Amino acid sequence: MTIYQKCMLLLVIVGGLNWGIYGIWGFNTVGWLVGGSLTWLARIIFVVVGIAALLCIPGLFAPGPREKAEPNAP
Repeated sequence: MTIYQKCMLLLVIVGGLNWGIYGIWGFNTVGWLVGGSLTWLARIIFVVVGIAALLCIPGLFAPGPREKAEPNAP
């Protein structure tokens, strides 16, 4: 896994945790950390996390390490 993929995955995990906390307790952690969910900084964070999620989609269809190691496997 490259540094790029690790960064994208980290951003997606942050977004997922924020959604989980919001779903369970109704508390927006990112909004709380930056002073409100409608501030420009919070909106930038939300957009960056969303873009990271979109950039992780091709990784779902990439061959795994086992598929690369065994090209002739059925």
